[in-house]
Amino acid sequence: MRNDIQSIERAFSTKEVAEEVGIATPTVRKYSQILERNGYEFLKDGDRRIFVQSDIEALIALRDTDKPLSDTAIDLVFQQKERLEETNETKVAIPDTYDHLPHDSNQLKEFLKFLANELATTREMNIQLTSDMSQLKTTVSRLQQDHHVISSSIGNSAQKTHNKIESLTEQQKKQYELLLQQAKQKNEFLQKEIQNLRDEQKEEWRSQNDFNKRLEEAVQKPKVKWMGIFSMFRK
Repeated sequence: MRNDIQSIERAFSTKEVAEEVGIATPTVRKYSQILERNGYEFLKDGDRRIFVQSDIEALIALRDTDKPLSDTAIDLVFQQKERLEETNETKVAIPDTYDHLPHDSNQLKEFLKFLANELATTREMNIQLTSDMSQLKTTVSRLQQDHHVISSSIGNSAQKTHNKIESLTEQQKKQYELLLQQAKQKNEFLQKEIQNLRDEQKEEWRSQNDFNKRLEEAVQKPKVKWMGIFSMFRK
């Protein structure tokens, strides 16, 4: 049976242990069963386990181990047995201590008063440690909440930035397509204008040629007529 528990040591429920270790309540039961199968001893109230600080440390060791759980459990059982043996050796020496207690009633009262003060001081320290642990839990909880808020904010900001980039990309794509369409229309218009100028130039050349031919014909006809008149005078 375990005898390494101090009278002022705090006991924890399964739920409290789960919060302390940072694992689920079923996992606490699972780890406890693995420890018990390998010889680990828990304090019990009937069938209900009562956990103390050394038990919490054992569960943390199981949580953080890189080895198989059963191998780590064997190591923890060995450590517990060593601790129990050391406690037994200490208790064997206790009667020798009592042999040196003062037999005078006044001295005994002073000694008991001293022990009572030491016990009160220890209890106050335990209360302060409990309060500090509670505040630490609150701080950790707030930090976790802040971390969640910051992570969510970063995620939302990244999503908004991604959406803006996609929107700008889509706008640039549409703008590029619009400019390309406008350039294509201008090019088609210029091609038509050039073709119209070519057609007009050809038509102008054709008209000029026709005019030149008619002018040449008109010049040739009077020449024949005046030649006939000159021949009459010669006769």
